[in-house]
Amino acid sequence: MHRKIAHAGPAMAFAGWKETLRASIGVSLGMLALALLLAPDLPSARFGLFLIAPFGASAVLLFALPNSPLAQPWSAVIGNSVSALAALALLMLTDNHLLQIIIAPGLAVLVMMLCRALHPPGGAVALLAVLNPEPLLQSGWLYVLAPVAIGTLALVPVAALFAHLTGRHYPFRQPAAPAADPAPLDRLALSRAELSDLLLDYRQSANIGVEDLARLIAAAERLAASHESDHLTAADIMSHDLVTVTPETPFYQLADIFRDRGFSSLPVTGPGQVYEGVIFPIHLIRAGQAEAARSQSRFSRALAALLRPDNGQPLRAAAVMDREVPCLGPDAPLPQLLSLLAEGRNDAVPVLEGARIIGIVTRTDLIAALARRRGSET
Repeated sequence: MHRKIAHAGPAMAFAGWKETLRASIGVSLGMLALALLLAPDLPSARFGLFLIAPFGASAVLLFALPNSPLAQPWSAVIGNSVSALAALALLMLTDNHLLQIIIAPGLAVLVMMLCRALHPPGGAVALLAVLNPEPLLQSGWLYVLAPVAIGTLALVPVAALFAHLTGRHYPFRQPAAPAADPAPLDRLALSRAELSDLLLDYRQSANIGVEDLARLIAAAERLAASHESDHLTAADIMSHDLVTVTPETPFYQLADIFRDRGFSSLPVTGPGQVYEGVIFPIHLIRAGQAEAARSQSRFSRALAALLRPDNGQPLRAAAVMDREVPCLGPDAPLPQLLSLLAEGRNDAVPVLEGARIIGIVTRTDLIAALARRRGSET
């Protein structure tokens, strides 16, 4: 019995005061915009523009649940409009008032789902129309345009502007088809079609969008990964024996180190191993390209000039190093390293103790650590 009573309790967690106030203020602003446009005492009323109760329900969806498929512009505008059309058709087909009340909301759901525009306030639009049929019968299909379509459409830009100002996204943008290979962490993910089928299988396609589901799955996978590797830190897997250079190291020496040692990164330090930045091979390539562009000569000649030890003013490490590479402390957990190295643009993460560099974690280090852990579990 206690379990059954618990099931009858709230199914949603409290969204927090920030989100609660954001939604409440947004709905009020949306209704203010509609009142200014559609209020009966304004001159626009003579064109059939007036407020109807379902606009309040639409505002709740657009402002409080901007990510919901039920709240997107197509669902809102088309859903309310075809529901009004369904009510009009029903009024023309039968004079039985009880039958109209019974059938109208169900018919609205039918046409909305056929149009892939399910919007719960549409059921209220249809019911309101048959409960108070005079405006609909007097205006005919124009009632669908004004107030239903125009009023719903007026909420959309207000909701979009309010979402932008408060850090949300509306309309919720669907992911575009990738033009190139997806990010490494996304290559093993479910496809858009598979996610859509999953939502259909569990009858959740009206409650959550494909993009939201993908983000939830990715977050869950990372959280699960953190449970599996929560004891490993940067200090456990970093390379300790560092080869470093100073900001004054000439370009040609940098190239020699990368060529002879096969490194994928090279830390730059000052006195006392104080970290200054890091150099990746791509930095040398870009420097050579830039020199070629400045000298208006062939790339090979410009690069050769950079590499010559007798060059009068050779390029130094300070000119090519990256000072903005994310750094972590020795206690940083493995999932944090995984996120930086898998999704970031860099091949290594410097590990700092205060201002001093004590190690560096490369992608090779990370793969080796994951392989060792997987081997110990099998």
